[in-house]
Amino acid sequence: MSTKAELACVYASLILVDDDVAVTGEKINTILKAANVEVEPYWPGLFAKALEGINVKDLITNIGSGVGAAPAGGAAPAAASAAAPAAEAKKEEKKEEESDQSDDDMGFGLFD
Repeated sequence: MSTKAELACVYASLILVDDDVAVTGEKINTILKAANVEVEPYWPGLFAKALEGINVKDLITNIGSGVGAAPAGGAAPAAASAAAPAAEAKKEEKKEEESDQSDDDMGFGLFD
């Protein structure tokens, strides 16, 4: 039951946010009643408290912009992209060789 209740509250919250309406427990409950979805009475209030002070639209639009995310646009020039696979293959070979050697330098093994 909890996954159904959680999803129902998430969808109700997203509906409210999309309509630029403040997310409150009462409003989530109203949407759930209109959809004939029964949840435990604490779920709407829990979601309302969790989303209090959070800009959900910004959260959704910035999902992939965390640290280590790939850049969104900008392709490399054609000449550079043609030479890139060969250079990457050489780099990968060097990295593999270095990683094998670095394990030997540690001075201990798994079964020592």
